[in-house]
Amino acid sequence: MTAMTPGSNLPLTAPRVAVDVAAPVRLDVSGLLLGADGKVRSDDDFIFYNQPSGPGVTYRSGGGTAPDAILVDTGALPAGVERIVVTASPDAAGQTFQGIEPTATVREADGGAVIATFTPPQLATETALVVVEIYLRNGAWKVRAVGQGYANGLAGIATDFGVSVDEEPAAPAAVAPPVPAAPPAPPVPATPPPLVTPPGPNDPRFAFGSPAAPAPVPPAPAAAPAATGKINLDKGRVNLQKNQTVSLVKGGRPLLSQVKMGLGWEPAYRGRDIDLDASVIAYGPQRNHLDSCYFGKLTILGGAVRHSGDNLTGEGAGDDEVITVDLGRLPADATGLVFTVNSFSGQKFTEVAKAYCRLMDAATGEELVRFDLTTAEPQTGVMMAKLIKQFSGEWEMTAMGEFVKSRTVRGMVKPAAQAL
Repeated sequence: MTAMTPGSNLPLTAPRVAVDVAAPVRLDVSGLLLGADGKVRSDDDFIFYNQPSGPGVTYRSGGGTAPDAILVDTGALPAGVERIVVTASPDAAGQTFQGIEPTATVREADGGAVIATFTPPQLATETALVVVEIYLRNGAWKVRAVGQGYANGLAGIATDFGVSVDEEPAAPAAVAPPVPAAPPAPPVPATPPPLVTPPGPNDPRFAFGSPAAPAPVPPAPAAAPAATGKINLDKGRVNLQKNQTVSLVKGGRPLLSQVKMGLGWEPAYRGRDIDLDASVIAYGPQRNHLDSCYFGKLTILGGAVRHSGDNLTGEGAGDDEVITVDLGRLPADATGLVFTVNSFSGQKFTEVAKAYCRLMDAATGEELVRFDLTTAEPQTGVMMAKLIKQFSGEWEMTAMGEFVKSRTVRGMVKPAAQAL
């Protein structure tokens, strides 16, 4: 097995190969059949979950327990198809690859022997990637590591390679009153070029003298980045809003000690008890459910996750239930934790006041991150927050505040997996 670097290539050792792409989050994986001009012959050459088969290329779903894969039978490819690119994009809308770099594994489809692996380095704002390509050179099929990024998702890749993509019309922008004497302005492209990583000497469209390669597009001047950079703990406690993320890094080093997730709530009406149950659901790299920690199972994952026990009323100051997580002792396959709260007795979250969650350093009691649930829906379950382990080893906490119709943690397993 060979660990490839961007631009490197290897001969295929079998006529039928499978390329699977794995990451800490769910990915959409697809394949495109390209001719000598670097374009698809028609939209039928775009192979993905809604169009899973084409001549010589097949999409295979991992079903949430294994990576999705593209299978290539080089002997069954039509004449004129010289390249198959394998692409990936996060399933969650708008999510970038920063901190969740994927790994492609190229295997012999029949025997399963691993030919090569490739992890694109230093990803940031990319929301889609051309990960690897299978290509024909001097009558022999080879594999090349690419790692070319796009900022406008899978649609950017598809259109770049000639696939027709139906997009929703953009909302009309406010237009200033026309000035009759002004000459017409020259046309301006509606969007910047989709390529994030500028083409370099290893770009597959220019390497090895590929015929009829499209001309490179000069990168447009970069717009000022949005003020949504990754937050860390260097400046003290972080107050999160819904869907915001904080990296559990302090002083440049990932936090790998014990942390406590405190969850609390108060009844919305005085004199009425409300019994809510806090839980944490653990998942593997492919959103596979590992175990759930709740009032009926106070310890999971070899003691790395522990529950404080059930609070039956929600009365009293401070956290109602606490879940302790030893980040350093979590097994390697535990890469996602989703913290939930449920109302077993059926009371709705519209009857709850001041629901919150907060992450604390277990050793010092210092509050690190806090998320206050400021809105409520008439549901019996809510996903409060998630902890996701990155390839770098650091953990990130994201505030969720997503409501679900479920009175028990069992009913939260599937929606929480989809939210990872």
